[in-house]
Amino acid sequence: MYRVFEALDELVTIVEEARGVPMTSSCVVPRGDVLELLDDVRDALPAEVDDAQDVLDKRDELISTARQEAETTVSTANSDAERTLADANAEAERLVADARARAEQMVADARDEADRTVAAGQAEYQNLTERSRAESERMIQAGRDAYDRAIDEGRAEQARLVAQTEVVQAAHAEAARIVDEAHNEADRQRADCDAYVDGKLAEFSELLSTTLRTVDSGRNHLRAPSAPLGGGGRTPLYDYQA
Repeated sequence: MYRVFEALDELVTIVEEARGVPMTSSCVVPRGDVLELLDDVRDALPAEVDDAQDVLDKRDELISTARQEAETTVSTANSDAERTLADANAEAERLVADARARAEQMVADARDEADRTVAAGQAEYQNLTERSRAESERMIQAGRDAYDRAIDEGRAEQARLVAQTEVVQAAHAEAARIVDEAHNEADRQRADCDAYVDGKLAEFSELLSTTLRTVDSGRNHLRAPSAPLGGGGRTPLYDYQA
């Protein structure tokens, strides 16, 4: 590049020192010297200048090619984005359908368990009630039998000892006491049975409440807005808590 500037300086000097043509602004320069300096300038120019000129000549073609490639890239990216969005929507719909199916299955299982628990509670209540009734009837009958025996014994004793009325009164009192004890024991067993059945029904009520809370929680998660896909990972659609 130094030779280029040097040759240009020599050309300027030749033009400045050239003899002028009268009545004009032209001048007479030595053709051979000028051509030689121009050849030096041409030879001294680096090859990159020619390459740059070629790039400038092909600029429009390169810009057009780049624009076409950019449009192709944008079209491909749009197609990929639409396909990815469609796949994401399909996956989201599948997850929602799976969650709904699991929730419905949980409701069905809870209902079945509730029905089984109710049936078992009713059967146990019936069994306890029948056993309590049978026991109370047995004890009442035993009291009646004891009462009858006491009456019979009292009457016999009265017939034998008419003067000793205290024996008859004692027999009546003992018989009445036995009957009262039988009634009290029957009432106690009936109360125990009712308390036991009430406790079982309370446990069943708590189980039903827990099951309903679980089902409501699952339904609330299903009704909640879906989290955006991609980025920070997938947010759980539901979180069952008892």
